[in-house]
Amino acid sequence: MISGEEEARAFVAARCDGAALARLERLLAMLAAENTRQNLIAAASLSSVWQRHIADSAQLLDYVPRETTSWLDLGTGAGFPGLVIAAMRPGWDVTLVESRRRRVEWLTEAAEALELSTCSIEGRRLEDVAARPVGVISARAFAPLPKLIKLARRFSTSDTLWLLPKGRSAAQEVAELPKSLKTAFHVEQSATDADSGIVVGRIAEGQQR
Repeated sequence: MISGEEEARAFVAARCDGAALARLERLLAMLAAENTRQNLIAAASLSSVWQRHIADSAQLLDYVPRETTSWLDLGTGAGFPGLVIAAMRPGWDVTLVESRRRRVEWLTEAAEALELSTCSIEGRRLEDVAARPVGVISARAFAPLPKLIKLARRFSTSDTLWLLPKGRSAAQEVAELPKSLKTAFHVEQSATDADSGIVVGRIAEGQQR
């Protein structure tokens, strides 16, 4: 379990190269400046931003196959986890879905400043985003699990990996899924918070309907 900012930064550094780490450092500087204009993250979390936000996002890479190239992040907000993933894997096609105008402006500015040419921002509700198959679907505090799956299933194939940080509610949300979906998902322990879990799974072809 990660304990403190130094451990969190080392955890992230072990999962990317120096250029990516420099992008993340710049992202954090931009985030701190923007947070004085709009409430992107709780001000109290700025002192633990590597653990609470950067490492918390980066840990998702531990579950992703090497051949993955496309990622869809739902309700990205301030950029977690999607913008962090894009900064760490600049060659991947990462799409950030966010409907709030000021957040969209921030995400667009950040992606351009970090020169993330394959990171795109969908500034609209998920229901209005054109469907396409993706390798990974992620969401952090986007919607309860049943609703999230219903909204995003049209982007999923049997090969799509779902990575859903769910905090303390992870196990309960999986338990409350319909029987046909329960076996598709399991809960992994978060590396950044002893009380948090990550819902991980794939929806098989017979479960897609």
